[in-house]
Amino acid sequence: MLFYRIVKPLVQLSLRVFFRQIEIRHPERLRAGGPVLFCANHPNTLMDPLLIAAHRQPAVAFLAKSTFFRNPVARAIFLSANCIPIYRRQDAQVGDRAATAEEVAAQNEKSFGKSYDHLGRGGALLIFPEGTSISERKLRPLKTGAARIALGTEARHDFQLGLRIQCVGLNYFDPSRFRSDVLLNAAPPIRVADYAAAYAASPDHAADELTQEIQRRLERRLVISRDAADDALVGQVERTFGGHLNPDDDSSTRYDDYLLSRGLFSGLAWLEQHDPARLLALRQRLPAYLNELEKHGLDDAALDEERRGSLTGLLNLVLGLPIWLFGLLTNYLPYILPSMIARRATQDLEFVAPIMLVAGMFTFSLGYVLELSLVQHFLTHDWRLTTLIGLLMPVAGFYALSYWQALAARLRRLRARLLPDATRQTLLSQRAEVLRLLDEARQAYLAQ
Repeated sequence: MLFYRIVKPLVQLSLRVFFRQIEIRHPERLRAGGPVLFCANHPNTLMDPLLIAAHRQPAVAFLAKSTFFRNPVARAIFLSANCIPIYRRQDAQVGDRAATAEEVAAQNEKSFGKSYDHLGRGGALLIFPEGTSISERKLRPLKTGAARIALGTEARHDFQLGLRIQCVGLNYFDPSRFRSDVLLNAAPPIRVADYAAAYAASPDHAADELTQEIQRRLERRLVISRDAADDALVGQVERTFGGHLNPDDDSSTRYDDYLLSRGLFSGLAWLEQHDPARLLALRQRLPAYLNELEKHGLDDAALDEERRGSLTGLLNLVLGLPIWLFGLLTNYLPYILPSMIARRATQDLEFVAPIMLVAGMFTFSLGYVLELSLVQHFLTHDWRLTTLIGLLMPVAGFYALSYWQALAARLRRLRARLLPDATRQTLLSQRAEVLRLLDEARQAYLAQ
């Protein structure tokens, strides 16, 4: 627990730096007192438990797969971070051999016992019922372990404990990118005592019934795609024409974008059944338009006259150049190294963000200490001025990132204006055709 208390503030700060926006729907549901069993989808490995634990004041215990505990150092870290091992049949070992089914069951019975004890003391426990982490907008069939732990805990207390199951949908808008957004969508809690009669009749059927309810509540709070082709098409529409389809979007929340994404997948399924010709045209013309933009080094915003840069924006670029240079010089290496480390360490998308987060905690901490030591020794010789520079470095780093994005967008708009007229008109014609297809599809879907 001491390790948990020491590390938690650092994790909270790191998450605030890594994500541009962390939005929580119904935050009171995450912060309510125990006993509570949190159940969440699992698209982003270690980032998922960190996000939930960081936004709950009482400590959370975690069920983690047994493979994390094999290394002695890792085992010590995970145990001190309040983790309980859970054994999957494909992972469990006894010594150097694979464990038998009976041995796996015995190991998990011990883990379940620790979970019962923790919840029985009024604690909070987090479990990912899918059983594995894959970076996709889907919810795989849930294992019954969460329901069995909840029912077993209540049964120990004659269903008088007051245990609740709190389902949380984790919606990442770009899971592997620095300064992206995430929405934690909390469902109303489930009272486990409501399943007392079903448990008395058949514990197995009660576990199945409770698992189905957990699945339903998670599905209602997630963006879920049917397959990779649908996900790719909706992703292209979101990134390219999200502002057009959602013109009244409130920039202070990502919930509107979440609703738009759910609507797009629902509309896609409707089009496939009722208007496949229009859907086929959209599948062909949108990628063709985006390929043409990429060939010319442009994005859709560069052609959109409504997004033309302002004089104020140009003035900001001119006057902000010195701040950008300072932010670039002091933050570039700590910023770029985590992504380089993540690319070398893994090919699995769901591991990229956690590796970047952990690596960034080290690169920025050590990088700032080294840079300030050099500043103190060779330039200022005054700890007060060095401290001031140290305070300005992260501020300048964030400014440099936004400055570069604004500069890149302005350069793309300039490149679009310098295109030959024939090329520009072709792109505008393709754009208009895609927008026509989207608008007609939306009107047909909404009419139904």
